[in-house]
Amino acid sequence: MVDGSNVDVEKLISFSNDLVQFLKDDKDLSFLKQCLEQCNALQSHSQSEHQALQSSIQDYQGKINACKQRTTEAQSEAAADAEIDKLQKELEQEIQREQLLRDELRVITDEINDLDHERASIEEQRQLLKKLEQDQLRAEMKLSLYASVTSIIPDFDNQTKISGYIVERDNKVVENFEFDPSKLTSFDTCNSIWKMSNL
Repeated sequence: MVDGSNVDVEKLISFSNDLVQFLKDDKDLSFLKQCLEQCNALQSHSQSEHQALQSSIQDYQGKINACKQRTTEAQSEAAADAEIDKLQKELEQEIQREQLLRDELRVITDEINDLDHERASIEEQRQLLKKLEQDQLRAEMKLSLYASVTSIIPDFDNQTKISGYIVERDNKVVENFEFDPSKLTSFDTCNSIWKMSNL
């Protein structure tokens, strides 16, 4: 066993609990859920406007048809030129209104398509985040299992060295260990760690 400074077990356990709570923070998932709800609400509103515009276009189409019919009737009855001009202007105005409504409908349709893509992207991010949380929980459980079986807690902060802590629960003592990979072979390092875990 490698000698090292003693560490308070209760402080180490408190630090581990804080780390687990930090890793379990689901504020990102809540934010994605909120974005998805807003996206669904906006899509529903856009679809309502789309239906209203469709109805308005049908109404204007009916008015245009009525104007055309009245124009035809006026021409067939040899109505006065003033009446024909008036009906022609009404027809042009209705056609312009219909064109404006079609343009607005096109914009809303584009917005709905954009919202569909955004919702799909948010759903994909939510699934990815859920998978990452599951992987993280699995890794935490493995680390807890290894620590329970071997009484060794690895330290992942220093990637240049193999280090960690040996927990002696009976004596309420934590000792640190450290190996330099450049000075020991992987086999020797594994044997040393194995011996520490069997103490």
